[in-house]
Amino acid sequence: MTKLTTKKMKIAVLTSGGDSAGMNAAVRAVVKMGILRGCETWVVREGYEGLVKGNTEAPAAQDYSTTQGNPINLPESLKDDTLVRNLRFGDGPLLRDGEGDTSDADHTLKGRYIIRVGWDDVRGWMGEGGTFIGTARSTTFRTVEGRLAAARNLIKEGIDALVVCGGDGSLTGADKFRSEWPEHVKTLRANGDIGDEEVEKYGHLKIVGLVGSIDNDMALTDMTIGAPTALHRICEAIDNINTTAASHSRAFVVEVMGRHCGWLALVAGISSGADFIFIPERPPSSDSWEEEMCATIKAHRNVGKRKTIVIVAEGAHDKNLVPVRADDIKKVLAEQLGLDTRVTTLGHVQRGGRPCAWDRILPTLQGVEAVEVLLTATPDTPSYVIGISENKVTRVPLMEAVLKTQEAAKAIGEKNFEKAMSLRDSEFGESLDAFMAISTLDKRLVPENQRLRIAIMHVGAAAGGMNAATRTAVRFCHLRGHTPLSIHNGFKGLLNDHITHPSWLGVDNWMTRGGSELGTN
Repeated sequence: MTKLTTKKMKIAVLTSGGDSAGMNAAVRAVVKMGILRGCETWVVREGYEGLVKGNTEAPAAQDYSTTQGNPINLPESLKDDTLVRNLRFGDGPLLRDGEGDTSDADHTLKGRYIIRVGWDDVRGWMGEGGTFIGTARSTTFRTVEGRLAAARNLIKEGIDALVVCGGDGSLTGADKFRSEWPEHVKTLRANGDIGDEEVEKYGHLKIVGLVGSIDNDMALTDMTIGAPTALHRICEAIDNINTTAASHSRAFVVEVMGRHCGWLALVAGISSGADFIFIPERPPSSDSWEEEMCATIKAHRNVGKRKTIVIVAEGAHDKNLVPVRADDIKKVLAEQLGLDTRVTTLGHVQRGGRPCAWDRILPTLQGVEAVEVLLTATPDTPSYVIGISENKVTRVPLMEAVLKTQEAAKAIGEKNFEKAMSLRDSEFGESLDAFMAISTLDKRLVPENQRLRIAIMHVGAAAGGMNAATRTAVRFCHLRGHTPLSIHNGFKGLLNDHITHPSWLGVDNWMTRGGSELGTN
C-alpha cells in the first residue's frame, strides 16, 4: 500500500468534557487517516487530565512484527509501508474492553496516558458509544502549571499535532493551549526540561477541534457529534411513554438535556408530537407561562385528545429568566387542569448507547478533514473546528465558533431572545415555526378567496415519514383555513372516490407510525 503523503507528523487525539455517541468513530477516523497520510498516531486517555499526567511508565516490550503472536514474514516491498509499520501496537483491546487500569503487570496502561495506536488498535470502534479513551474535566489543565506539564509530556513523546473532540469549553482550552505554546517551550528550555533541538522542532503546536456535544449547541455548524443519537434516544423514550399516557389519559412532563440550547427539546417536540415545549431561546411570551401552557393543553383536551406530552429543556425559564422545572409544570397541570401527571427525567440515557448511523458517518468525515487541516497548518493559520453546513464538511475558525456560541448564551442571559434565536442556524427558527403550526389549534386563516381544497395521496412504495408528512399537511391546512382531503389507496382510491376529510385530532398519532396510513399501491 502506498502512503498518501511523505509528510511526517505525530498526531494525538483526545476526548474531553461530556461524552457523546460518535466520539469513538471520530478517534478511529483520525487514527486511520493519520496513518494513511504517513503520520504516527496516538490517543490521550482521560482527556486533558491525561495530557497533564503523561507517561510515567514505559510500555511493555512487544514485537510489533507479529499478528496474534505469529511472526509476519514481509517482502522487502512492504517493509517500509506506512500501514504495515502502523498495523497495531497492542493496546487497542485494553482500551476497547475497559481493561486499561488492570492490575496485570504484564499488560496494563497504568502510568501511561499517551498511547501510540495503530490501524487494528481502533478496529470495531465505529459502532460503539461513549469514548474508549476516556474523558475527564481537568481542573489542573486550567492552570498555567498544568498546561506547562501537558506541553512537556507532548514534547517528550514527540507529538506536534493535537485533535480535540469536545464542547465549547474543551475547544476554548485547546486554543488557549496553542496560543501559550511558545511560552511553554521557552519555560521548558529555561528549566532544562528540553534542549535546543526540541525547541526548534516543537516550536509550533498544531490543533484542530471536533465538536462532541449532544446539545447541538455549537455555532457555525449544523450538527454536532452525538446530537442525532441523543435525539433518537429521546424519541424512543417518548414513543414508549405515549402508549401509557394514552392508555390512562395522563399527562407526562419529559425533561431533556440542554442547558443553554433547546435544540433537543425543540426537535424532539416535533418528532414525538408533543403538545408544548419549553426552550431557553424562546420562553413563553406571556407574563404567565402557566396560563399560556394550560390554554394550549386545555384546547387539545377539549377536542378529545387523551394524552398530553410536555417537553422541557433542563435550562428552560420564563421570560424573566425564572427557571421552569419539570415538577413546576407537573404541579400546574395537576392543580389547574386536573390531569393525572407524571414526570420523566431522561438524564444520561440520552448520552448512552450505540451511535445512530449519522453519528458514525459525521465523525468519520470530520475526522478525515481534521487530519487534512493539521497537515496544512502553519503558525500563521488559526485553529480550526470542523463543522458541517448544508451537508458539506467545513472548516471554521475555532474561536469564532466558540465566541458565537457563548454570545447566544449571553443573549439569553440578557433576555434578548430575538438575538439568541438569530444566533442559531436558520433551521432552528424554521423548526420552531413548524412546531407551533402543528401543535396549536389557534387559527391563522388566509383570506377566504385564497382558501384551497388540498388532497393528499400516497403513491408508490411506503416509506418511513409518509404519515408524519401527512399529519403536518393536514394540521397546517386546518391552521390556515384550507380543507384537507385524504385519498386512500393511491390512484385506485381516487378512481373509486375513496376520499375522506381528516380531522386535526384524527392524525395526532401519525407522527410515529411507519408505512402509509392512507394506503398506497
